[in-house]
This record gives sequence, C-alpha cells and structure tokens, in this order.
Amino acid sequence: MRDLQALLARIDGKGYKAYKALEGEYGFGDYRLSIDHVQGDPFADPSRIRVMVPADRAGFPRRLFDTPVRRIALEDYLGRAVAAAIKRHVKGRRGSGKSGQVVIATSGQQVLRRNALLVGEQGDIEARLQLALPASGRSILGRQAGAMLFRELPAVVNAALYHGRLDAGALERHVDSVEDQDFLRRWLAGQGLVAFIADGAVLPRLSGVDDRPMQRQAIPFRAPASLAREVILPHAGAVRGMGIPAGVSLIVGGGFHGKSTLLNALERGVYNHIPGDGRERVVSLGSAVKIRAEDGRAINGVNISPFIDNLPFGRDTRAFSTENASGSTSQAANIIEALECGARLLLIDEDTSATNFMIRDRRMQALISKEKEPITPLSHRIRELYDSHGVSTVVVMGGSGDYFSEADTVIAMDAYRPREVTTEAKALAIPLNKEQAGPPVPLPLRPSRRGPGPARLSPYRNHRLKIQALGVDKLIYGNQEIDLSGVEQLLDRGQCLAIGYLIHYYAGHYAAGDCGLVEGMRRTLEEVEKGGLDMLLPFIHGDLAMPRLYEVVAAVNRMRHPGEDKPRVGDPS
Repeated sequence: MRDLQALLARIDGKGYKAYKALEGEYGFGDYRLSIDHVQGDPFADPSRIRVMVPADRAGFPRRLFDTPVRRIALEDYLGRAVAAAIKRHVKGRRGSGKSGQVVIATSGQQVLRRNALLVGEQGDIEARLQLALPASGRSILGRQAGAMLFRELPAVVNAALYHGRLDAGALERHVDSVEDQDFLRRWLAGQGLVAFIADGAVLPRLSGVDDRPMQRQAIPFRAPASLAREVILPHAGAVRGMGIPAGVSLIVGGGFHGKSTLLNALERGVYNHIPGDGRERVVSLGSAVKIRAEDGRAINGVNISPFIDNLPFGRDTRAFSTENASGSTSQAANIIEALECGARLLLIDEDTSATNFMIRDRRMQALISKEKEPITPLSHRIRELYDSHGVSTVVVMGGSGDYFSEADTVIAMDAYRPREVTTEAKALAIPLNKEQAGPPVPLPLRPSRRGPGPARLSPYRNHRLKIQALGVDKLIYGNQEIDLSGVEQLLDRGQCLAIGYLIHYYAGHYAAGDCGLVEGMRRTLEEVEKGGLDMLLPFIHGDLAMPRLYEVVAAVNRMRHPGEDKPRVGDPS
C-alpha cells in the first residue's frame, strides 16, 4: 500500500501512460488489491482491478455457499452490495473522460452466474471492478487517484465484503429465496407441470423498459381453484399457486387484461429472481423457449419442411437458408432450432407471430387449395408436438378460436385475474381440417450434425480479436454483426459477451469435429459450468454472465457471413 502511495506521488502531473506503472498487487491489510490492466487514456474503457479478501477476514458461514446454487446467490448478493456501496462512497466524475468512474457488473431483477464477484471453495472473496483513473486532459491527477484507492475503495470493501458489516437477515433471505426457486423449478416435471405462478406474485413491470415490479395498481396473482397446487419449499414452507399442466395451454382474454404479461413472466421464469421482485416464485421449465416471428433474420441450413414445404420453383426447405427470412419461415426455423436444443416448452404470443404460420381457417382453406399453400400452420401440428414428442406449448391467443380444439387447458385473464375456461372453450371448438395440409413431414427433434466449421467462426477483424456486446441486441464477432434482438430471453449484456467467447471456444475445440453445433456447444457449456467463465477469457475480466444453450446456439444460427480473418501472431486465442 505504501509502495502504491509513493508511485502515485511520483507520477502526479505526468502523462496518462505513466499510470501503467501501477499495475501489480498491493497489500491493504485485510485485503489485497490487484491492478490488472490500466487504460491507455481517460476516454478509454476503465482500468480493471480486483479486490481479494481471504476467507478468515470475510467471515461468511459455509452454509451460505455450500451448494452451487447457494454460492451463485451469495455472489449475486455481494455484487449488488458492492454496487450499492459504490453509489454511497464513490464521488464519481473527477476529471476528463471517464475519470472517477467505478463500476461492478451486476444483474437486473434476475440472479445470474457471473464472474464479477467470486466466492472460493473456502469462502475467500474476489470482487472485480472497473476503475477509471482520473486525469485533467491527459495529465495524471495523482491526489484524486489516491482518494479513490485509499479512501473510497476501502469504504466500499468495508461496507460490502465482510459478513459482519452486512444485514445478515437480508443475506440469508436472498440465498434461501434463490434456493427455493431452484427447488420449485426442479419440482415441476415430477408434478406433470411446465410452469408455476405463486399466489401473491406481482407480474406487471414498471414499464416496457424498466423490469422492476409495478407497485401501484398491480393486482397480486391468485390461482383459480381448478388449477391450484401447493408445494412445500425448503425455506418458505407451504406455497399455493397456479400450476400450468404439461400439454397444450392457451392464455386468452381481452386486450390489456394481462395475457402477454403472464407469458412474459413465464419467459423470465427460466431464471431465478431477487427477493421482492414479485416474480420470485414464478418458474418455468429451464428449457422453455419463447418463439416469435423474426422478419429479416438469417437462416442457415435449417429443416423447416415440417411447417413449410413445396415452395415455388422447387426450393428445398429440408436445408433452408436465407439472408432475409419472412415471418413464417423465421418462426418455423425458430421452432426447429428450439427443438434441436432440447426445448420441452414453447412459449408463443400471437402478437409477435406470423398470422399465416399460426392459423388458416376453413374459409381460407376453401379458397386456396392445399397444392398452392406451402405452409402447414402451427395449429395443425401443436397437438402432435405434445402427444408424440412430449413438447408442451403455451400460446397467447386473443383473436382466434382455432386452437380451442387442440388445447388441454384454457386460461382466461380478466383484469389480471386468471380463471380456467377449458370447458367453455371446448364447447365452442370447431375441429380443424388437417387433411387440407396433406400428410405431415416428420418433425426433426434430434440435433442435426449441421454447424459451421472453424473458418466461418473466426472472431478476428484486421487480425485482432474482436468480440464486443452492444447491449443484449447485437454481438460484434470478428467481421460479423449478429442481430440478437429476436432472442427475447437473453437479458444481460454479460450474457451476450459470454456468447461471443463461447463461440470462440467452440470454434477452437469442437467445430472441426462431427458432433454438430448443438452437441458441441452443449459440451462447451458443460466445461464452463465446471471450470468457470474465466476459462473463456485470455485476460482477467469481470463482465461475463452465463447464458443458456439455446441463446448461444441462436447466435451462431443468425450469423450472416463467414469469418475468414486470421489471428496475428501473438494475439490471444
């Protein structure tokens, strides 16, 4: 620590690059500080530092991290505690560019596995932050840097990384709540359910761009008696709620009555949530995938023939490729790709679907003969998906009753209150004329062997490694810009960035083999689950969050151009 103070005094007022001398590790009494990378100028990405607190000083009881899910929950809580302490104790901007900025990557309302804060096997703590060393123009502000490193940073560490300084009750509730959610999700399959929404859940969000719960005017969820189930959670005890059975389920109701809000909660139910979110006891099968139309997406060699076949001019749909998909071809590809990844639950909203892919009523069938219509609508195959293959579907429908004859369960949302109307819907059902679509093409449920080779997956641009996440909607990967805006369950920039490095790892270890994209990426994720997200990086960074298999494969499936740039000698790989 004294060495660092002396260094700062020596370089005060010099050019910004003199800050490079600070790189190294320093003792601060109860913790150590590692300055891993110093930014080149005050306008560049902030410098990367780590704070390391040994287990005997941190003092966290082993029960808080004795299982993987509890460790992730503890890491999440501590990361949020660090972020809150930064707001309280760090002054903020104090010079040119990003000078004075201190940040740690945290999640929103969900609990994700990250590498921003790590809890070791024995309970030692490592927090990874970005700290923008201050400058006036490009001249070092040594005293300001000293204030950040010797006054503000210790205050953050003292407030957030020692068990005795935290609210022990709130910490226990956070870890226990996450463990309850994990238990509840695993409980579903054994009960013949695909989702569960607890009584008292608050489903509406604050706004379309704010994922926090709506506090005022929000109506707490209450399960209808016919669908009510009770579960005994490890920590919360008995919890009542609505179970959505496996099979074909419809969510119906008038506009603005909560249909899409319920589906959105189910989409996010693949993740654990923080206590107080309102959705912390809303869970779905972990493999659930939201399916939508995605006009303009790239499709690469996908067998969409079960839904779209006999295209004009004899175009092959058994290995369909396009740079500019239509609504129906994109939705068909999205379903096939989800099935290849092992999805056991599809979530679909008519508002984000292609109408001609979802339904074709008897009058349209009478007008357009089956020889002239290449699309077999989902309504004709949704029953088969479950009866023959065990894949359940939850569909939001507000404008058509075509699915009534296919449904096992129909839930009507009335001013955000659910009630079961299966009997009423069945009484109104008109059987579909499935013969009009002709004999069905078999559904390809097993992962195909398709997948791009290593040359197509180069992450290099101008001979330099280029992997960058622009929010959650776009991934820069080498020479490619991958549009992920239609992958709706991707919710964190850290997940998007991790996808880029997962693709890079897959390219170097599995792409040249014959296992195919899905199996190769599954193996990649299994390695990362065991070895940690850091194994993906050529340097120490705390910006990654774990994505699911489907989202990683979805990114590769949306690539438009082959990568061909070669790494420069000496570049990290």
